[in-house]
Amino acid sequence: MPKELVIGNGNLLINFDQNMNIRDFYYPYVGSENHINGHRIRIGVLIDDDFYWLDDSWQRDLKYQEDTLVTTTTFTKPDADLRLKMTDTVCYNYNIYLKNIKVENLKEEKREFKLFFSHDFRISGSDIGDTALYEPNLEGVMHYKGKRYFLINGQHEEEGIYNYSTGIKGFKGAEGTWRDAEDGELAGNPIAQGSVDSTINFKLDLSPKGSEDIKYWISAGKDYQEVKDLNEYVLNKGVNQLIKETAHYWHSWVTKRSNNCINCDLLPSKWQDLFKRSLLTVRTQIDNRGAITAANDTDILDYNRDHYSYLWPRDGALVSYYLDQAGYHGITERFFRFCKDVINPDGYLLHKYNPDGSVGSSWHPWVKDGQSQLPIQEDETALVIFALGQHYRKSGNLEFIHEMYEPLIKKAANFMVKYINNDLKLPKPSYDLWEERRGILTFTTSAVYGALQEAANFANIFGEKEVAKKYAKTAQEIKDGILNHLYSEDLGRFVRMINSIDGQIVSDEVIESSLFGIYYFGVLSPKDSRVVRTMQAIEDRLWVNTEVGGIARYEADDYFKSSDNLDKVPGNPWIISTLWLADWYIKIAEKIEDLEPAQRLINWVVDHTYSDNLLPEQIHPHQNRILSVAPLTWSHATFVGIIIKYQEKLAEFRNDE
Repeated sequence: MPKELVIGNGNLLINFDQNMNIRDFYYPYVGSENHINGHRIRIGVLIDDDFYWLDDSWQRDLKYQEDTLVTTTTFTKPDADLRLKMTDTVCYNYNIYLKNIKVENLKEEKREFKLFFSHDFRISGSDIGDTALYEPNLEGVMHYKGKRYFLINGQHEEEGIYNYSTGIKGFKGAEGTWRDAEDGELAGNPIAQGSVDSTINFKLDLSPKGSEDIKYWISAGKDYQEVKDLNEYVLNKGVNQLIKETAHYWHSWVTKRSNNCINCDLLPSKWQDLFKRSLLTVRTQIDNRGAITAANDTDILDYNRDHYSYLWPRDGALVSYYLDQAGYHGITERFFRFCKDVINPDGYLLHKYNPDGSVGSSWHPWVKDGQSQLPIQEDETALVIFALGQHYRKSGNLEFIHEMYEPLIKKAANFMVKYINNDLKLPKPSYDLWEERRGILTFTTSAVYGALQEAANFANIFGEKEVAKKYAKTAQEIKDGILNHLYSEDLGRFVRMINSIDGQIVSDEVIESSLFGIYYFGVLSPKDSRVVRTMQAIEDRLWVNTEVGGIARYEADDYFKSSDNLDKVPGNPWIISTLWLADWYIKIAEKIEDLEPAQRLINWVVDHTYSDNLLPEQIHPHQNRILSVAPLTWSHATFVGIIIKYQEKLAEFRNDE
């Protein structure tokens, strides 16, 4: 199930499902820890002695306020003559979740109404050893464990919480206080420990055709005093004022790029809207200490009991590459510092990392057939250095590059120079960017070539001429190796990868969307005939020939496989794969008319958003629904980069007219 709306501030990230249940509550890092872990903070109402949870029986409209990370949702229950209009956000500068609910009575008679919030916290991802209690001095309910505290409070006019209860849930037959709420009354139990939940409610009398507001908030902190202070801050400033200030902040943040670069006269309004929503969505997935997480949708746990809440250096580098194009250099600098701090002393980055910098889970083995091997994707190390080159060209911040030069750039470049198969003049085998197969890959070798070129440029900047020559020489040898071994004269295109088996070179000739890297990292011109034939093969063989369309990752992709008809469906269509083809069409365009193929591909992406302009990882090739995690940071960032490239190319053509 995709997450329908996401809000956050870089420390606190919240995901909602289609019924505005909070399903993920991350703090203090984006991606870690998840204190709901796919369970629910849910909303229920009692009116005319009938109880309703917000579920699929309600008519609903979910969207964001324009150009903000503030949501505006409407839930209508016609058979109950009731409407709820809700505004939600995470305070941009404090770790507080804020909510205002306007309750509208659609009947021509006075009615009593109760609103319930039920909290199924599993602090730090576990329901063991939690405490839930009512704190009379703060007049709120608190959940805590260790150094994680959550204070829940609210107001209706001048009144606070009407009633509350805490209790055992999911243990020895106890379902939880959410079940207690369904009769409209709460037991008032003041404390519970272990596997616990809590429920609070507010009571109001609705005048005929009248409406009233309820304010609600959750403060997140590391101790009692922190959440107490945050609670005081909300009481002093007011929920609606804080929501207004947060909306203003995010509007200013995202229109920074739109006002400076994106020409409203050149681009369709739908493109502009998705461009800005993509920037905002990407920002929610980035921790303030530098980790650019891939996605934070815990429904993926049902697939393999792991998640996407990691920093893959691959995703992070490419997201940074596009964010630097958009001018958000402060964010990308934190990412590069993160990489500097976690890089192995020998100069390589591992598979993935937790948002706090510790090493993430992995399926890359350290030994194969009795022989030790590095459990790496070398593209991840290379992409970080390649992205740093883009960062310097866009930011011009030489002092920052100096900070990165010895501990990150040179360390990584020296590793890439050493990690070479001297017979082939190509990087030694590593895992591919999809983390599935090991070999000498066209994408990876191209990324290493591009990274070493950037490293040579940096060495020249700092006057290390011999070092620059070493990096440039290795890059040229790798280019020669690519053209000698990864290009097939028989096929007239590049192959996915090769391996040396018993002294023989064995080619993997599967068509793969990542072959775009051969021009993207500068090995060859995008107009080189070998590149053209390769990209044409990608379009011909990876286009999904159903009513859905789009470009698959590669032939016979079985990740979330949805069809056995490989002639029509080589794999599920991916957002990034489709945008990579659009990138190539933009690169080779020589006049405005040449941009039409890219325009069609971009429109395909715009047409396959969900909720309010969110992008998934992949689409079902027949049912046209979301597959895998959603939203995906990589998808949104790639869209940002493609729109900038398209706009710049279009502006260039217009200026030449």
